[in-house]
Amino acid sequence: MRYAILADIHSNLAAFESVLQDIEAKGDCDQIWCLGDVVGYGPDPGQCIKLLREYNHLCIAGNHDWAAIHKIDTSDFNPVAAEACHWTAQQLTDDDISYLENLPLNLCQGDFTLVHGSPREPIWEYLLSTRAARDNFGYFETSFCFIGHSHVPLVFEYVDQSGKCTLRQLEAGDVLELGEHRLIINPGGVGQPRDGDPRASYGIYDAEAKVYYHYRVEYDIRATQRRLVEAGLPLPLILRLSQGI
Repeated sequence: MRYAILADIHSNLAAFESVLQDIEAKGDCDQIWCLGDVVGYGPDPGQCIKLLREYNHLCIAGNHDWAAIHKIDTSDFNPVAAEACHWTAQQLTDDDISYLENLPLNLCQGDFTLVHGSPREPIWEYLLSTRAARDNFGYFETSFCFIGHSHVPLVFEYVDQSGKCTLRQLEAGDVLELGEHRLIINPGGVGQPRDGDPRASYGIYDAEAKVYYHYRVEYDIRATQRRLVEAGLPLPLILRLSQGI
């Protein structure tokens, strides 16, 4: 079995379509594991939900998914994110809302736990430091965990029982062999990368080989930016896509 690991599509249809095309070119996958925030920020929330649902997939809830259906409020969002969230809410159909309402906070699939933010705080926590990751290893029981939310491709490794934890950023073409050490892996953001690389970021897990492959994909950023302009969404959301921040 091969699994496509996607996070933070964020209503960016052009990026999502390019990732799906890249997956197909690499031999396709049996299932998509989507780590939340299908919507938010971008110009095509309904289209991204519809496209995801055309595939065999599992998906968990992200903070923007919940905010778009008023399951959480936007008081903790920055003004730009809040404005985009309110716009997104107005674009959703009843069927879109029902889909987002029924997304679970976490899932366990064999050796993997799937969450959006972190095992400790699935909706809100940004997992970016070894200190926070070390604490989070105590909040899930499986060997491995996939997370999203930060839009930065990272891997944390729990090295030994002393609590030592290491961190490294994933680069395009990296290959991770999943062995005896516990890992927390972030595939980065499909629709709004924040590691200085504007290319869409995702991974493929080969269960037979027990290997995770990390990929970056070019997409038509200007097409998404034009759609953002047409929607009247905030300028910072338009500019950041070409900068990967």
